[in-house]
Amino acid sequence: MTNLSDIIHILPSMKSGDDLLSFMEILPEYDESIRGADVPVRLMALSDLYRIYVPSQMSLEIYSKMYLALLRSLQKKGTKLAIQQKNQNYKAIIQQEYSGIMGGSDSFTIIGASGIGKSSAISRAITLITENRVIEVENPYTKTIPCICVQCPFDSSVKGFLLEILRKVDEMIDSNYYENALRARTTTDMLIGSVSQVALNHIGLLVVDEIQNVCNSKNGKSLVGMLTQLINNSGISICMVGTPESAVFFEQAVQLARRSLGLRYDVMEYGTDFKRFCEVVFSYQYVKQKTEITDGIMEWLYEHSSGNISVVVSLIHDAQEIAILNGKEVLNLESLNEAYQKRLSMLHGFIHMEQKKQTSKPKKKMSVMDVGTSTEEKYSGEFTIAGLVDDAKAENEDIVQLLKIHMPVVEVAV
Repeated sequence: MTNLSDIIHILPSMKSGDDLLSFMEILPEYDESIRGADVPVRLMALSDLYRIYVPSQMSLEIYSKMYLALLRSLQKKGTKLAIQQKNQNYKAIIQQEYSGIMGGSDSFTIIGASGIGKSSAISRAITLITENRVIEVENPYTKTIPCICVQCPFDSSVKGFLLEILRKVDEMIDSNYYENALRARTTTDMLIGSVSQVALNHIGLLVVDEIQNVCNSKNGKSLVGMLTQLINNSGISICMVGTPESAVFFEQAVQLARRSLGLRYDVMEYGTDFKRFCEVVFSYQYVKQKTEITDGIMEWLYEHSSGNISVVVSLIHDAQEIAILNGKEVLNLESLNEAYQKRLSMLHGFIHMEQKKQTSKPKKKMSVMDVGTSTEEKYSGEFTIAGLVDDAKAENEDIVQLLKIHMPVVEVAV
């Protein structure tokens, strides 16, 4: 390659459909004979469950979004506008005069609940898009990093974040930007101009993970404002990845909301994708007695994970570990329930047993107008406190009396 304007042609061709699913999938090698191996060998091999990646519709959308964002960013490099922006960035460093020529609205968000596979999907997409290569151009000679991933500082420090970008660039292309910035003791204002220049020269797509850290920090809006200025002064695409609480932060003001349009995901619904994921993970068995997954087990996994795939993997992993250690050597509902009770107790408050899409037949609700039916009979059986509260409001019942049906209640005078 000789011209910077031809830089986009070195990217791998964009994939789609079944080809993309095939390339994104990661299935570690598995030999059924390992079920007869020694306990330490099986316990070590059991960790392969965490390496499994089964792509979903979310994976395809993230790949497409990131590929096109990188393409738009690389198209700007080597243009007349980019050269003008370099001159402005130099003035920003020396004379503290800021002027964004490149501009653009190339930022977007990927927001979703923790554990649904956002980071894994992004990692797989980056691997396919960049093939882990640094792009070298001869005329003019420069090295371009297609994608850099940086984590948002826990305290949303603007200076710390900018220095981390320089450190990552040095790590990839063996430069000295980070050391020079430390040696010169540059101020935050000077760093913004310096990082903008570095991004314009060497970065295609910047991924900022854990962006929800800006929500509970006094420096949050300053950091997002800095990212906006970085976009205007460098023309690169910035992808912000975070949990749903970050969406509330970005919705506070229009200048934040317009910079954060993008993809939003929730936990998996109980359907084809979830069942396929369960079947794949469940097939990796390291206990001596092999069992086949059933609809009942898949329903149980969904109800005890709320559709969160990271919880599903933890349940199947820990159930096998417990079964191997206690000598039962079978992966069934008993071992899964034992793992849920012993290993995932801290997650019980976050796992809602009532799903948007029920996996079992709904229980018949009794009406308060039913003749000859007592309150104890109507509200006996499985319950949740939230459900009892809703029933009490709807039927004008005393919540204390309903609670007494299911648990001992002591009334204290205040």
